[in-house]
Amino acid sequence: MGIELLGGRILAPFFGSSVHIWGSIITVFMLSLSFGYLIGGKLSTKNASLTRYGLIFLFAGVTVLPIVLWSGPMMEFIFLNIEDSRYGSLTASMALFFIPTIILGMISPYSVRLLVTDKERSGQVAGVLYFVSTLGSALGTIITSFYFVLFFEVNAIILTFSLALMIFGIIAITFDKYSRKPVNDLSGAVHE
Repeated sequence: MGIELLGGRILAPFFGSSVHIWGSIITVFMLSLSFGYLIGGKLSTKNASLTRYGLIFLFAGVTVLPIVLWSGPMMEFIFLNIEDSRYGSLTASMALFFIPTIILGMISPYSVRLLVTDKERSGQVAGVLYFVSTLGSALGTIITSFYFVLFFEVNAIILTFSLALMIFGIIAITFDKYSRKPVNDLSGAVHE
């Protein structure tokens, strides 16, 4: 949510901050999250592990970096080549946020898979996970909009998000390496 919120500030110098700009940003985030949920759910069915989970975080952190590194030149190119700010902002949102948000969307279904140990508790586990995820999104939104933007530049905030994702990925991979615990599949079989 923090990156989505900052998306408005990133696009504003080129496309303004009207309702269609926010419509573009929200559409891209919702669309890419939906693809991420599908991909993450499918990926979680094949040998789920903390190492693969950590790799999703690492890949997400890496795909966020182009927002910091190339957003200016990308948006300038789009701005100069697409006259209508509606389609320009939609194209810029796709270019900047589509891939990282797909990867971020993969985290939730993969998390459910790692946390579910039996079919009877799957709904409860998913409910708690989505509660924590939504609460975290709300806190990230309020902290970013009320505090981070007052003290830090947008690129510094996004770079921090990127580094945090990579650190979480490294922690998951390291934890998996040193605590090789088998993952149960929902049929009761155990896999290494």
